[in-house]
Amino acid sequence: MKKLKEFILNSRPWKSFFRHGWPDNPLDRSLIMTTNIFFHLHPVRVNKKSIKASYSMGLGIITTVMYILLSLTGIMLMFYYVPSVETAYFDIVTLQTKVPFGQLLRNMHRWGAHMMVLTAILHMARVFYTGAYKPPREFNWVIGVILLIMTFVGSFTGYLLPWDQLAFWAITVGTSVAAYEPLMGKTIQKLLLGGPEVGQAALTRFYALHIMVVPAVLFLLIALHIWRVRKDGGLAANEVKDEVEAEDGK
Repeated sequence: MKKLKEFILNSRPWKSFFRHGWPDNPLDRSLIMTTNIFFHLHPVRVNKKSIKASYSMGLGIITTVMYILLSLTGIMLMFYYVPSVETAYFDIVTLQTKVPFGQLLRNMHRWGAHMMVLTAILHMARVFYTGAYKPPREFNWVIGVILLIMTFVGSFTGYLLPWDQLAFWAITVGTSVAAYEPLMGKTIQKLLLGGPEVGQAALTRFYALHIMVVPAVLFLLIALHIWRVRKDGGLAANEVKDEVEAEDGK
């Protein structure tokens, strides 16, 4: 039994999970906590100013929570929705009128999407105006810009799925505007619509993008974004400069 235990503890898979060994001493126990993002969200050392609620207003966390909410409600909506031009609209009507709490479920998904777009924009504005995009955080700023664009894409692809007049003409106008892009406009329009007009091919493609491609890309980028925030020492706050200015003022 002892040999089996030693074999497991010294195996490559075990060491790949537990980087600091078995926590049988205070140092390893502390490292397991402070290096695990699920147990200890902030880095070990953070700027005192950055952890104030008034500094970030929790916009990044709110945006992440909205993504989780949209993922959960989206999965539940998939049980009642079929991406077909013949039945899509009636599926939404049935969901809102006959399914228990269906109206609430759809509204949570819809308003959660609006909330995610709003908080993502405000989060980017906060990062810009506080100078948190400056080195060494410029890479994470680029990731944040891509996340904002993917948030817009997710909102846009979900717009067609109810298959009502508002959705039909909004997507018609949106893809027509995209076609005016000088380099790949026509290609982008053709890839989105799958044909000359909004129809079954467009609904299928928007549905696939909305439930698979966009959520997967967002999940990977959000994980990378949060990891980079932690590796860069938490949220950026120029506390040293503030202290120097305070001393100069005296």
